[in-house]
Amino acid sequence: MRAIRLHEFGPPENLVLDELPDLHPAAGEVRIAVSASGVHLIDTSLRRGETGGPMPAQPELPTIPGREVAGVVDELGDGVDPALLGRRMVAHLGLVPGGYAEQAVTAVGNLIPIPDGVAEDEAVALVGTGRTAAAILEEAAITATDVVLIPAAAGGIGWLAVQAAKNAGATVIAAARGEEKLARLQELGADQVVDYSQPGWAEQVGRKATVLLDGVGGDIGRAAMKQLAPGGRMVMFGYSAGAPTELTTADIVEGGLTVSWSLGPKMFARPGGIRGVAEEAVARGGRGEWRPLTTTYPLADAARAHRDLETRRTVGKVVLLAGA
Repeated sequence: MRAIRLHEFGPPENLVLDELPDLHPAAGEVRIAVSASGVHLIDTSLRRGETGGPMPAQPELPTIPGREVAGVVDELGDGVDPALLGRRMVAHLGLVPGGYAEQAVTAVGNLIPIPDGVAEDEAVALVGTGRTAAAILEEAAITATDVVLIPAAAGGIGWLAVQAAKNAGATVIAAARGEEKLARLQELGADQVVDYSQPGWAEQVGRKATVLLDGVGGDIGRAAMKQLAPGGRMVMFGYSAGAPTELTTADIVEGGLTVSWSLGPKMFARPGGIRGVAEEAVARGGRGEWRPLTTTYPLADAARAHRDLETRRTVGKVVLLAGA
């Protein structure tokens, strides 16, 4: 099989396409002929040799990055239901790498059937990014009376959050970088779009938000927080800008704000655990409530995918296609 391996920490060019022996599942496992592999911002940090968040330790090198895969089950381990053979499945591999490859082996318990009408690249976006978005939205509890401000709305999570907020009847203010992303967000149904790369962008919003979904942090998150109305809700879930949004007790008290962090232990503590959140996200795709946006690359172009993701040239979820 072909796989992308990292032999040395460093720049995107260190991701190399290698030819490796085929994989075979052990008892209780299946092999997936991978069609689509998810690329996460965490992957870029691990490639550089950095750790943090859900990945507390550096992987042992060489490693095959990636933890989200979709495709067809083509080999079964001992004790596995024969009915799974040939079925389209999506799986999150957990803390085990191995996604950037033409084959992946995983436990049966990690498999989620891909609904009819959902493509493999979309399934990959739903099982990883989608489950995160579902947890964030559960925390935010958006209603039709809300005005929701979403920085990085053209990213994988933001794209789904815009859809969910509109489905709830809320007013959506979508912030992104560049005319192309803003145009796509308008087509998606955002009530207002604003370019957060422009000076004074937050003041251009012109209305106060009741909910802020903050996955950017840094100065952008701070400026967005200032646009919350008294009693507003701020749901934090990341800091792609490099550092979380700085908050003080005075910020919270003076604004009467409710501030929460939606990820980590909270996701595992939900009924059904983190798998339950992933199943719900995939089901939303199957019901047509969510249509993920993806930017796809051939498997061999993993280095370019990393480079484009780091320089904010992508929209939605970044996905590698094994057959491309």
